[in-house]
Order: sequence, then structure tokens, then C-alpha cells
Amino acid sequence: MIETVIVPLDGSVMAEVALPYAEELVARRVSNLILLFVKEPNDYRSENIIQAYLDSLAQKILKNAESYSGELKSAQSKVQTKILTGNPSEEIIKFADSLENSRIIMATHGQSGVGTRWSLGSVADKVSRATSRPITLIRAKRDRPAMHSKGLLQKILVPLDGSKHAEIVLPYVKDIAQLLKAEVIFLQVLSIQLVTYKMIEVPIPKEVQNAAKEYLEKLVEDFSKSGISAQYEIWETRGDVAGEIVEYTEKKYVDLVIMATHGHTGPRHWVMGSVTAKVLREGNAPITLIRSQSN
Repeated sequence: MIETVIVPLDGSVMAEVALPYAEELVARRVSNLILLFVKEPNDYRSENIIQAYLDSLAQKILKNAESYSGELKSAQSKVQTKILTGNPSEEIIKFADSLENSRIIMATHGQSGVGTRWSLGSVADKVSRATSRPITLIRAKRDRPAMHSKGLLQKILVPLDGSKHAEIVLPYVKDIAQLLKAEVIFLQVLSIQLVTYKMIEVPIPKEVQNAAKEYLEKLVEDFSKSGISAQYEIWETRGDVAGEIVEYTEKKYVDLVIMATHGHTGPRHWVMGSVTAKVLREGNAPITLIRSQSN
């Protein structure tokens, strides 16, 4: 169960694109929402000004909660603020990792704000590579959604390859889908082999196709028993698995992609799986990354 949702902010509108998504999650369960501001050492703005900014956002969130027809009770769900000083990515990682059952939702891509503000893409990239917590990255666009928007996350795509590594996301997907009453689509992309010296495509064997179908059908059945609307699709590609996933999100109007990623042991650096990294880099849909502890 998600207990704490952390939204890192830097005072810019672009960083605030994450707020409606955090609000959507918090509004549907008893959780804490922490608005986190990391003040860099060379940022001479008064903490009183920063605190006033955070307080104004917190008040808007609580006011918007009324539109959820009682789904969020201000006495049950808390909106807190926190100001830290230091390197933004390091402080965000340290703070999130210090809290049990926490997750991060933050904007990425583009330059955030003016002057001494963070580079959203750089900070988000560093945080996503080093945090042990689930992290959802929202593409920063010129205009952010209205903070009272509801139902932002209605269709969830879960790319799988049949491995235990990819399956680490399944408990999390089930929890989120039940929370948001969202539809889940399992996608498996099968690669068509090409014999280059003969320039011949080798069809995917029937046993491989059947195994993928059986595997996905079991997942759909399991999720359906939990009251979740679920379906699956199998796509074939000549090599670019990540490209197929990105194309699927655009064609099917996916609201959220949830994928596993993995890496080396160590407190600060880990390497994303190549497919996950490419989907993150090239896709437009929000993406949640769940870190696998295995190498």
C-alpha cells in the first residue's frame, strides 16, 4: 500500500505538471502527500518565500479534494511540505529512501523555470537511476493539466517478456489498478529473427506464440478475479521492441506505462534495462519504473 507520495518541486510551472497525478492517487486512499522543495546552496531565495509557495499549492490541493465527492478526507489524508538544502537529485533520493512505503512523482524533460532552477530532465534522470522507490515520471509540457482534473490514469500498459524480472511490477500494478479502477493491458512483443546473409525472416515458432498467449491469459484471469478489467495483446516486431511499445502507447491512448528496470548493486548508480530506458527516452506517456533488486 502506498503511504507517502513525494512530489519534488522547484518553483516552476513545469515541475507542477506532476501535481494532478499525485492528487489523483492521494485522493483515493488514506495517504500522505509531501511537496518537497530542494534549495540549492547558490539559491538565495528566502525560505519564507519558498514556504509560502508550497503552502499555496497545498491549499489548492486540499480545496480540489472537495471535488472528489468525499473520496479524500482532509482529516485522513495529509498534505505536508518539506524544504531541504543541497544537491537536488541527491536530496530527493535520500529523502524518499528514508521513508517506508514511499513513491516519487515528478516532472521530467526540458528546462525548468529560469535562472537557478533545476534542469528537470537531468534531475529526474539521476533520481530515476538511483532511488530504490517506485518513481513516476510525467512529461513536462508547456501547459500543465488543471489541478482538479480527475481520471487522469484510466488505462495502464504493462509490457512483459515472460521473465521474473519483468513480473516484479505485477503486485504494484494490481494495487494501482484497484485503487484507480483503471483498465490494465498486458503487452508482449515477440521479435522476428532475420537471417541476414540470406535476408530471410524466420517466423516466430507456434510454440513461442502459444506460450506467450497462455502466459498472458493466466495473468488476465488472475487480475480479473481481483475485480480488475484486464486484457492482453501480442505484437510482433523485426527488432525494435521499445519502439513497438512506444507506438502502442500512442495508438491506444495509454495513460500510464509501468515497467521494471534493473541494475548493479550500490547506493547511487544503476543501469536501466535497454528497452525500459528507450521507452522512457522516446515515449510521451507517463511512466512508472519499479526497480528490480536482481542484477
